Amino acid sequence: MHIRPAAVAGSWYPGSASALAAAVDRHLDATTRDLDGDLMGLIAPHAGLMYSGPVAAHAYCLVRGRAFDRVVLVGPSHFVGFEGVSIVADGGFASPFGVASIDAACARALLAASPVIREHPPAHAREHSLEMQLPFVQRLAPGAPIVPLVMGHQTASTATALGDALARVLRGSRTLLVASTDLSHYHEAPAAAALDRVVIDCVSRFDADGLQAALDQEPDHACGGGPTVAVMRAARELGARDAVVLNYADSGDVSGDKSSVVGYLAAALGTFRKM
Repeated sequence: MHIRPAAVAGSWYPGSASALAAAVDRHLDATTRDLDGDLMGLIAPHAGLMYSGPVAAHAYCLVRGRAFDRVVLVGPSHFVGFEGVSIVADGGFASPFGVASIDAACARALLAASPVIREHPPAHAREHSLEMQLPFVQRLAPGAPIVPLVMGHQTASTATALGDALARVLRGSRTLLVASTDLSHYHEAPAAAALDRVVIDCVSRFDADGLQAALDQEPDHACGGGPTVAVMRAARELGARDAVVLNYADSGDVSGDKSSVVGYLAAALGTFRKM
């Protein structure tokens, strides 16, 4: 059984369990919002914890008090180019909090559900987009197994196929879907905000088709645009009615440098009684 070692522990987030718990809890303690109803999906960023953790916490705080059978993590590939979606079908992912085990039965079902999903281990070795979700997932849902999915070339057909496969396999289960994405990269803050507004508006309208059209025109809107479209499609097919934008910020809000920023978004997908 292969355990993927943490790739960015000690650099992108604290390398000890105690320091990581303190950092995650500090971000969570700064959030107050809850949504009454069925939470089915989150959109959260994946930069270093000090930069995007405050935004991610606005999404993950909704996990408190809720139970899930598994957490399905969908993120982009930053280092390896390939077609389709790479899944890790067994074993686990290590972090300072311990090993997050993989839901092998769910992973095998996804492998069988669509030819775009396959095992391609190099896609996961250095990838941080999923690893940066683990501090929050393991802190708030420590017993939940994960299903890690990394999308290669982010085509519309791949996003659609993945969303359809997720919906077919996950129907009837208590699964939390997580789309891992940052927004625009390395623009001055006003230009970044304009690019990011397009994504935020599509998410707030729960408009996966509109987001895909925007990404087709300008992929720079979001590094994890394809995973976000796939998760939005799956959540909608599984019965989610609402998309709620919870928080937006950019890296300059932490660094003080607004000349070249990365945008961060937190959002929730589900059916909520109070909006």
